[in-house]
Amino acid sequence: MAAPPARARADYDCLVKLLLIGDSGVGKSCLLLRFTDGSFTTSFITTIGIDFKIRNIELDGKRVKLQIWDTAGQERFRTITTAYYRGAMGILLVYDVTDESSFNNVRNWIRNIEQHASDNVNKILVGNKADMESKRVVPASRGQALADEYGIKFFETSAKTNQNIEEAFFSIAKDIKQRLANSDSKAQPTAIKINQPAKSGAGAVQAAQRSACCGS
Repeated sequence: MAAPPARARADYDCLVKLLLIGDSGVGKSCLLLRFTDGSFTTSFITTIGIDFKIRNIELDGKRVKLQIWDTAGQERFRTITTAYYRGAMGILLVYDVTDESSFNNVRNWIRNIEQHASDNVNKILVGNKADMESKRVVPASRGQALADEYGIKFFETSAKTNQNIEEAFFSIAKDIKQRLANSDSKAQPTAIKINQPAKSGAGAVQAAQRSACCGS
């Protein structure tokens, strides 16, 4: 029996894999739950190893499937979570604005990214729990300065009030989509120069779909 066309098998045009990293207790799981399920809970349950959720969004007329991995922040799970760095297309570095040490440890997490992730991975810095102003110890200006130092975008979020959750995830997804589109367009001249035999039938269709995956 013939396999159905690739388009019929997929409910999306582009798959984007994101990774949430940061110290334990900064609210990574709450951010994920708010973005994917639209819910928030005050119950703190430590992530064991790694978990993930899916959300489909639309960007510039393309259906983008976000596969978001939530990592454990504790040191004992570090060998498990680092294995997921290489496959990540985008990484959200999360700290807690009420926890100085979680902010200081962002530099350690960035070193982990540099060691384990792809060189061109997209990154954003996220200061979570922005609703807790009375307990804030890390001003937004420090978060912005750190993001500027590494040349990445910065968002202050609150999983409780839904502040900037959509904006943060949509922003990194859009940057990844643009990067993939740019790299695809740069690769096109090379494909023409090597003068490979033209594909026909299903192979040509699949190649075209892969090429246009995140293109504009």
